[in-house]
Amino acid sequence: MPVPKILPPIPALLCGVDEAGRGPLAGSVFAAAVVLDPARPIEGLADSKVLTAAARERLAAEIRERAMAWSIASATVEEIDSINILRASLLAMRRAVESLGMDPDEVWSDGLHTPQVSFMCRAIVKGDARVGAISAASILAKTTRDHAMCELDPRYPLYGFAHHKGYASPEHLAALKQHGPCEIHRRSFEPVWTLLQQDLPF
Repeated sequence: MPVPKILPPIPALLCGVDEAGRGPLAGSVFAAAVVLDPARPIEGLADSKVLTAAARERLAAEIRERAMAWSIASATVEEIDSINILRASLLAMRRAVESLGMDPDEVWSDGLHTPQVSFMCRAIVKGDARVGAISAASILAKTTRDHAMCELDPRYPLYGFAHHKGYASPEHLAALKQHGPCEIHRRSFEPVWTLLQQDLPF
């Protein structure tokens, strides 16, 4: 799908929304909503995936300090398995917008879909690289999810969640095959689903 070269006019109170964690085999999906303050600009905002971990952490702290409003929410592994990852991502986005604490003029979300909220919404393809508020949301969602996976690591020490954050790395796949899925693995995702069908004594 071609990306439009010209963005719509940016409203005064723009809420950017993005998620983190659609692809991993384990853990919740997180979303953030951010309304930036034009009077307190933040240098270096970009798609969280192209930033180093150190840059994400630095920018996340600035966003929390300088944004006019921000909020973070999630959808659980159980919700992901029940309604699918896309709907769970949109649910997390909706929760983030609804807990923002202010009414934006518009909500712009990264990608092709928008959450069901009571504000005008636009889906912006590659928005996390093109719109500062969406970039800020992607950074908050990513850093928060990474922290959550690191906090879960001591509870599930066999899987290395602090290293791969639940993504399908060779280390993670090897641990899955050796130990089987744990409580925070997404049952509806491959190869977790197939391992569960094998009825192994995990």
